[in-house]
Amino acid sequence: MVLTLGLMLAGPAQTVRAGPATHTVTINATAYAPQELAVNVGDTVVWVNKDPFPHTVTAQAGGFDSKSIASGESWRYKATHKGTYPYVCTFHPTMKGMLRVK
Repeated sequence: MVLTLGLMLAGPAQTVRAGPATHTVTINATAYAPQELAVNVGDTVVWVNKDPFPHTVTAQAGGFDSKSIASGESWRYKATHKGTYPYVCTFHPTMKGMLRVK
């Protein structure tokens, strides 16, 4: 007995997302790199402090605050709500970053 399977293709091809991603922001030379980052809801962002002194990752309008991240340490944040989140280091207010959650 021979079985024949047919495939039906309907509509345009769709991109399938494997699941939440993890993104890294490096804190070095008193700057966030990348300075701006776009992620999806459910993704995680990890800030890694490579400077010899502490920093924070603090959303200007609230929403997240790492508190002090010591040299050589990191802090993780899971994006749960869509929006645009400008953030600063409270110790070094000229350090600015932007997180966009889609």
